[in-house]
Amino acid sequence: MTVPLSIDDVTNNLVGVFRDPAILLGIPLALLGAVFMSFGAQYQHRGVVKVNHALGGTSTGLSGAQLLRLLGRPSWVLGTVMLGLAILCQLGALAIAPLIIVQPLGAVSLVITTLLNARISGHRPTLKSVRSIIACVGGILVFVTIAAFVATEQPVADSELLIILGLLVVVVGSLTAIWLIWVRRRGGRALFYIVASGMIYGFVATLAKVVIKRVQAGDFEWLTLTCLVALLAAVALGAYFVQTAYSAGPPDLVIAGLTVIDPMVAVLIGLVVLQEAATAGIGPMIGFVVAGAIAVYGVFSLARNHPQVISDSQELPIPRGGSH
Repeated sequence: MTVPLSIDDVTNNLVGVFRDPAILLGIPLALLGAVFMSFGAQYQHRGVVKVNHALGGTSTGLSGAQLLRLLGRPSWVLGTVMLGLAILCQLGALAIAPLIIVQPLGAVSLVITTLLNARISGHRPTLKSVRSIIACVGGILVFVTIAAFVATEQPVADSELLIILGLLVVVVGSLTAIWLIWVRRRGGRALFYIVASGMIYGFVATLAKVVIKRVQAGDFEWLTLTCLVALLAAVALGAYFVQTAYSAGPPDLVIAGLTVIDPMVAVLIGLVVLQEAATAGIGPMIGFVVAGAIAVYGVFSLARNHPQVISDSQELPIPRGGSH
């Protein structure tokens, strides 16, 4: 039987978080990573769109020729460097702060990317798209705030790590099957690639945290090496899905999906597999469901109401600067 946390327990958890100097350093690192992610996404999107237009690509997946051509696009290379810096900042933050504190701060990148894309593409956010963004950011912040109150970081046992690796294999296998059977044949929307990359990167964040902690503890054995290999493979597959999403949709829609789905998957792994909220009562669980539903609704709503998506679907003339 689980015992719900009292108000004093919640207060002590919150005070403890903000008294820890390491966590206070991890927060600005995560925010800096969000800034790099925003600019990196914008530059990568510009490079992918140019290559896609030059080679007549579609939204069913980037070809090998397109991937090679991206290496010659300065905007894409610059964006990749910025995303590399974003990853370094996030890894640094994960090394000194809990996952449930670091991951949600990536939602800041959605706001920055939206403003950048509006200025560059000429597609000003509409009232509906702004509401969708608020739902994304607000829902995910409430989701992880609840997690911060009720969750306690636990050492990852080998058996739990094997479960996480097994779930990753199932998820990757399922997504690959859907991609081969449906998306490649019938043409997929950006939403599939966004959801797929977000799910994969949720596992990446968890595995990265595990590898960092084990390396810090000097525990580098075959299971840690397996995690590292799985981590790198997941990063590569997730990156491919993200690049294809850029060719099929605006960058702020891609970032919206990643900043919602990525932390939700990571937190759910912590809650369900690692039992980091075993003492939480029914109230926080209801909060998780409601906040998560609001955030996911925001992503799907943005996919329908994004002004650039609507403009492209109606084949309207591309606004000033829209060709990047």
